[in-house]
Amino acid sequence: MQSAASKVPAVTLTFWIIKILATTLGETGGDTLSMTLNLGYLVSTGIFAIAMIAFVVWQVRAVAFHPFLYWATIVASTTLGTTLADFADRSLGIGYPGGSILLLSLVLASLAVWYWSEGSVSVQTVSTPRIESFYWATITFSQTLGTALGDWAADSGLGYGGGALVFGAALAVVAVLYFWSSISHVLLFWSAFILTRPLGATVGDFFDKPLAQGGLNVSRPLASAIIAVVIVACIRSFPQRAGSHPGNQNVS
Repeated sequence: MQSAASKVPAVTLTFWIIKILATTLGETGGDTLSMTLNLGYLVSTGIFAIAMIAFVVWQVRAVAFHPFLYWATIVASTTLGTTLADFADRSLGIGYPGGSILLLSLVLASLAVWYWSEGSVSVQTVSTPRIESFYWATITFSQTLGTALGDWAADSGLGYGGGALVFGAALAVVAVLYFWSSISHVLLFWSAFILTRPLGATVGDFFDKPLAQGGLNVSRPLASAIIAVVIVACIRSFPQRAGSHPGNQNVS
């Protein structure tokens, strides 16, 4: 039987480019339902949760790596992360700091349970439906945490452009550590995975916020459509191969 790891794309520059685009789409797409269509955070979260579950089941049941299926599942997790983070931050009344702490706890708990169950949280170990379920649960929590961090940074005075610069710089530091340090590649992978989300969130907000708030005032549906077209073009233009995260060190 073909392993689930073969359904995870190799972690290359193309992977990170599409990941950032997908997180940006998650921000504009999630806000389209919750704000533009005025469905609210809870209803929108329910809709995206159903979509996320459906895509994860489809992904787990697949017998080979399908780029469009994989990235559709990632986009589903980013849109769910957007509305879920907004619900935690705003509807629950715990604010961005409280929401970020709560979501960081969930990410760490997911990784801890995964590690306790399997002895590793490396993507290379994704070889059974159970481990793939840990993989997607961790991804969803990390997307949600990234949304909260991005909103927190933007509203704390950095603005959307400043927030994008801060998180972009943090990603650059992670890249330097990946190539020129002995720090666990698994730890650095998950750090980068989390940091791409607030970068995408701030870029997404930059697209659709009013000019007076430092944005470009592009409508959320239009911004979402543009980003979706760019993602599809990237998937079709840049060949992707099945693979796994190149690091094989465990987080300990």
